[in-house]
Amino acid sequence: MEPIIEFKNYTFKYRSQVEPTLRDINLKIYPGEKVLIIGPSGSGKSTLANCINGLVPFSYSGDTEGTLTIKGQDPNKLGIFGLSKIVGTVLQDTDGQFIGLTVAEDIAFALENDCVPTEDMHRMVDGVAEVVDVKNLLDHAPTELSGGQKQRVSMGGVMIDDVEVLLFDEPLANLDPATGKRAIELIDRIQKDQNKTIVIIEHRLEDVLYRDVDRIVVVGEGKIVADTTPDELLAGDILMQEGIREPLYVTALKHAGCKIRPENHPQHVDTMEFAPYMAQVQNWFAESQNTKKECSGEAVLQITDLNFSYRKDQPILKNINLSVKKGEMMAIVGKNGAGKTTLSSLICGFLTPNSGSIYLNGEDISPLTIKERGEHIGIVMQNPNQMISKSMIFDEVALGLQVRGVPEDEIKERVYETLKICGLYPFRNWPISALSFGQKKRVTIASILVMNPEILILDEPTAGQDYRHYTEIMEFLKSINEERGTTIIMITHDMHLMLEYTDRAFVIADGELIADDTPAKILTNDEIADRAYLKKTSLYEMAVKCQIPSPSQFVEHFISYERTVR
Repeated sequence: MEPIIEFKNYTFKYRSQVEPTLRDINLKIYPGEKVLIIGPSGSGKSTLANCINGLVPFSYSGDTEGTLTIKGQDPNKLGIFGLSKIVGTVLQDTDGQFIGLTVAEDIAFALENDCVPTEDMHRMVDGVAEVVDVKNLLDHAPTELSGGQKQRVSMGGVMIDDVEVLLFDEPLANLDPATGKRAIELIDRIQKDQNKTIVIIEHRLEDVLYRDVDRIVVVGEGKIVADTTPDELLAGDILMQEGIREPLYVTALKHAGCKIRPENHPQHVDTMEFAPYMAQVQNWFAESQNTKKECSGEAVLQITDLNFSYRKDQPILKNINLSVKKGEMMAIVGKNGAGKTTLSSLICGFLTPNSGSIYLNGEDISPLTIKERGEHIGIVMQNPNQMISKSMIFDEVALGLQVRGVPEDEIKERVYETLKICGLYPFRNWPISALSFGQKKRVTIASILVMNPEILILDEPTAGQDYRHYTEIMEFLKSINEERGTTIIMITHDMHLMLEYTDRAFVIADGELIADDTPAKILTNDEIADRAYLKKTSLYEMAVKCQIPSPSQFVEHFISYERTVR
């Protein structure tokens, strides 16, 4: 069988750079395969994808060596339009991919360009909408949809052309865990039912492996470090060496001193054979100690009987009562559209509650303006494009200090210090337009952190970040939490983040607060996980299979051990 995508000794250097981004790439992807490409930020995986879909060289010019063929043809001769008939791309930032005013118009865009008759167009749009499960949304505006719905519409827009290759750029970055599982299920179903070739670029390895992939390609420093099966990769140390997060159950096995073997099928926690490792895991659990940080301070933020709705007949938040103590580092979790971001907007004063009260250090903050609340409460939004107002990185991070009249020398010192912590110091004089989505996210975090707020609210702080940058940001947030006593509230879909860095979580579902407990207990509770669209941690399944008497206690021991090791 001939490969549908083939790189031979391929090297690519962007025109603006001195060193190549891709070096001597040799890779074959065959028709009907599902291939996962992973690697840290800056490794070259996105450039590899851009070569496949034609953005390199048609949008991003540069110098190439070696050869690349798509379906046996030279991309340079096919052109960007010709390539789009073979390779369809679903972008990480789906908002940048929408064209139509309604879902139906957006899916039909390619057909309109091809002058397909209206009757055929309606039939084809209905067919694709059914495949991607958006048939009941055809008359909706794409901007009104949730993250998961937007992604399915984008998939429909590229599938309408009957492309042979579907390329997904971080499909899970902005989705809640249950919606992410459904996205992976949908991709898997499309591959099997329609024999599509699937290429996925993603940081969340464990979540992608919810369904089988044929191969995993690891990219590091512009080279292919590994091209192997999931079982072989998880049994080795390549992921750790490249700074890529392993599935939690794999990490737990290694903490217990186990040597994982490919023949035990570690690709999925539910199909892996744990019997050979059971004794070691039980011994490790018995010997490990659980240490937990306790916050006994006064409440810095208190919410009582809070209700809010955009429309009178559709309540978004119902009778919310919660209290956050000084110095806590905690999470707010729930499915897309549950009301998590609305709650943060009410705290910051962007919205006004229908009823109820919000107290800061015991004082009712309803009389305070947004600016006055901003002196105490900083918020980092999920979409960085909604926060950025300057063209240069330094200017954006310095803006809050400048409007408050901070001396120039102090501004420079504080901005540089914050940029170093957020991994952005080398780019301090860059234009923001040259940054990736994940880098823009770090700029917005830096612009709030530089203000030293009393409470810091972060909406999806690590979405789109690789494991190294995720760890850098979270360790920094942990340090300001511990050293400065900053109270940190994170709205997140990342269950790993909740487990590793918080000691308490609020769970919101259908506008109600349904749980206030430790992450370990929440993520081992079937009822809460199902109702809030969370994903039970794989550590729970591992503990059950290893016959640990208390799975939630096992999870807590793992978290404590991880923190000690870190």
